[in-house]
Amino acid sequence: MTATFKPCKLKGKVSAPPSKSMAHRYLIGAALSGEKCTLTGVDYSEDILASMDCLRSLGVALTASEDTVESDPAEFMKVASPVLHCRESGSTLRFFIPLALCLGRSVTFKGSHRLFERPLDVYRELCLENGFTFDVGEASVTVCGKLKSGSYTLRGDVSSQFISGLIFALVYLGGDSTIKILPPFESRSYVELTLSALRSFGADVRFTDELKLEIKASKMHAFSGRIEGDFSNAAFLDAFNYTGGEVNVGNLNPDSLQGDRVYSEYFRQLDEGVPTLDISDCPDLGPILIAMAALKNGAAFTGTARLKAKESDRGAAMHEELKKLGGGLIFGENTITVPKTELTRKGEVLWGHNDHRIVMAMSVILSVTGGVIDGVEAVKKSYPGFFSDIGALGAEVTLA
Repeated sequence: MTATFKPCKLKGKVSAPPSKSMAHRYLIGAALSGEKCTLTGVDYSEDILASMDCLRSLGVALTASEDTVESDPAEFMKVASPVLHCRESGSTLRFFIPLALCLGRSVTFKGSHRLFERPLDVYRELCLENGFTFDVGEASVTVCGKLKSGSYTLRGDVSSQFISGLIFALVYLGGDSTIKILPPFESRSYVELTLSALRSFGADVRFTDELKLEIKASKMHAFSGRIEGDFSNAAFLDAFNYTGGEVNVGNLNPDSLQGDRVYSEYFRQLDEGVPTLDISDCPDLGPILIAMAALKNGAAFTGTARLKAKESDRGAAMHEELKKLGGGLIFGENTITVPKTELTRKGEVLWGHNDHRIVMAMSVILSVTGGVIDGVEAVKKSYPGFFSDIGALGAEVTLA
């Protein structure tokens, strides 16, 4: 599917979609609670549907209607040899592998080819150390083991999702455990989101120092509540305010623990000068920050290595598409520099690289230059209502 933009300025009010990060965590927390829970404010993006599929495969009864999910985990983890379909969701795969390793029987995960090209070495090493099975196929991985409560050590420089996944498993096991994190510890804020969600269900989980987590035996209980708005996706909406628009983005919690809250401060710096910004703790903001820098004064970004291991190689993808508009990027070992350039429409069709955040970032640019981008259906992964929302704000965009 393509989106054809005419230059336009957006204006009006819009609600940020519910947080995908928090929805994953609360859905899993509801299963771990052992009791019936009701969650509202759920946006049925492809990634959230993947986690719901996996919970059902593990025995959780989920009933979804409008933006509400009712969870009944009475049969959770009682299914023999389940197959879990993760679609293209890296979060889902990394969150559920440690839970599968609590079963002591074979569990197969399936998904897209790209999903299994993304790093899984942290879990491979964990399985090797404990004598567990970890067999990777062309588009699958099969694990088998019997994880126990205890002390574990994980790297902190690959993805915080590995740490969160192990936390879920150790909470399920119910004993006292610790996780030591090897520095550098990137994306700590996402682990804080995991702890916050689990504490809503009664879990006793906390940092005892900067690099050590403690999981204590605790009695879980039901929790029902609403998923807060997503700062990651709100950034794409707020970006239109820096291209001449007047967009009021609501449904955001000013006290949120989401690390991507930093986008507003980073936008201000990009608007006012040529900053050097560290994105090691907010890699999902990479595409829109690069887009903003290209539209403004340029910038330098550090902590960019993890952009290679997302739905696409996001640095390379942004470089390829910006070149079609007269721009481009300069790469270092863990840096990306965006030179100041004048982006103009040159008639070449852009490509979304099967990456929701590339599509949305380039959409912001095309609202300035005009042009066509192909593969826009990728937004279904995290923000299926993106084009509907910006259309309601006055975006002159035609989908075909």
